[in-house]
Amino acid sequence: MKAFATLFTSLDQTTKTNAKVAALAQYFRTAPDDDKLWTIALLSGRRPKRGVTTTLLREWAAERAGIPLWLFEECYPIVGDLSETIALVLPPAQQQSERSLTDWLSIVRDFGKHDVAVKKQQVLDAWDSLPAVERFLFNKLITGGLRIGVSQKLMTRALAQAIEVEEATLAHRIMGDWTPDTTTFEDLILTDDPTADASKPYPFYLAYQLEDLDALGDPKDWSAEFKWDGIRGQLIIRDDQHFLWSRGEELITDRFPEFAQVPDFIENGTVFDGEILAWDFDQDSPLTFNALQKRIGRKTVPKKLLKEAPAILYAYDVLEYQGQDVRNQPYQTRRTYLSELIGSVPDTAPLRLSATLEFEDWQTLADLRDTSRDRNAEGLMLKNAQSPYLAGRKKGDWWKWKVDPLTIDAVMIYAQAGSGRRANLFTDFTFAVWNGNQLVPFAKAYSGLTDAEFRKITAWVRKNTQERFGPVRSVKPQHVFEIAFEGIQSSPRHKSGVALRFPRMSRWRHDKPISEANTLDDLKAMLETYG
Repeated sequence: MKAFATLFTSLDQTTKTNAKVAALAQYFRTAPDDDKLWTIALLSGRRPKRGVTTTLLREWAAERAGIPLWLFEECYPIVGDLSETIALVLPPAQQQSERSLTDWLSIVRDFGKHDVAVKKQQVLDAWDSLPAVERFLFNKLITGGLRIGVSQKLMTRALAQAIEVEEATLAHRIMGDWTPDTTTFEDLILTDDPTADASKPYPFYLAYQLEDLDALGDPKDWSAEFKWDGIRGQLIIRDDQHFLWSRGEELITDRFPEFAQVPDFIENGTVFDGEILAWDFDQDSPLTFNALQKRIGRKTVPKKLLKEAPAILYAYDVLEYQGQDVRNQPYQTRRTYLSELIGSVPDTAPLRLSATLEFEDWQTLADLRDTSRDRNAEGLMLKNAQSPYLAGRKKGDWWKWKVDPLTIDAVMIYAQAGSGRRANLFTDFTFAVWNGNQLVPFAKAYSGLTDAEFRKITAWVRKNTQERFGPVRSVKPQHVFEIAFEGIQSSPRHKSGVALRFPRMSRWRHDKPISEANTLDDLKAMLETYG
């Protein structure tokens, strides 16, 4: 645990990428294999399930610190982080522990097996034997909130330097359905066994938002298709089985039973990359994201919903063909393979080929982009015809060119403080539109402003609070903000009757009085057009 705490401190004290990679690489060279495996798991999102509630942690911390719970609760929003608040209020440790990161994570992992009394004693013993930084990290491991400013990509780069294995190879090895309880560092990282896990996906290739169309050069070097508003996924056919993965590395096979028939048409050793969409088979066209959203998060799907919103994979790439990894082959070659594969399946199968667009110049493509919303698409994807399929987000070969967001002017009516480094600022706001003479709340947003703007609005909130509801403050209706969002849908759960997709503050409208903010009728008109 000491070595992991030293690593955390090194990472926390720098914003330089090279310094972070160097610190991680040094850790991977010297740490025990089981600690290295757990570090890889933590930095790739594989955390133990939470076995202790934050309510209990706050109560135990206040008791051990000898302060009333109300005082702890007053400290919490000032510090802005529960784990740090606990570490700060506790008395100094009375013992010293030599337990490793793996030892402590084993305790955290097994919390769910014990009753509250046993959990409490284990937590108190840990607090009494760990110095401040290690105690903070232990709290983070309990709550599942460990964030140390390192992406999976940076972690993979550092690991590649430490063990001298290619980064792309490692990126593939750490994909899939594994935990430190189901494998070892030797088997996962050091053993080259491509048949070890038939379900293992490939790292997804991600695109940047296009900023300068002219910088792409000759249009003839590029392929374009619509960017569909669904769930990015990989469909794997191996060993007469199928596996469906989301971009977040979640195995979602059971949630989309439609794909069980795919091995009947597609040979083993095939991996598709594409978009999972709700599909209208009568019109042979995608349904809106709202239709698909009804299925997101469901462990099982009722027959009625399967009929109303059947799913397909709108495939736009093939990563494995005839049992061979073809990611290094040119995009146009992979598209040839893809066309051959999709051309062999019947129309009733849950597979479609994402069509490429015909264009001779950029203006023609821009005109096609303008039709995106009419097609239930988000914009366009542009791919260099000679590009390989890389891992992670890279600039140069793949670009997304999304349509401009929808916008509406709204009045801020509630404010709430942020967390972490923004704990002392009001950053989370509720916005309303006019319905007659009343302001009706319709959206919350917490991003889009600069730090300077957040400081300015925070000072105003403190002076203009009308009521308090726990951490939420009701404020005088005075400020108008332009709210940008990607989509709108009806929602009986909201007082306004609508819900926005990805709302954020695009600008502070100092030029507008609240009387000129938009109305609920404006929102409903947008719902009719874009919902």
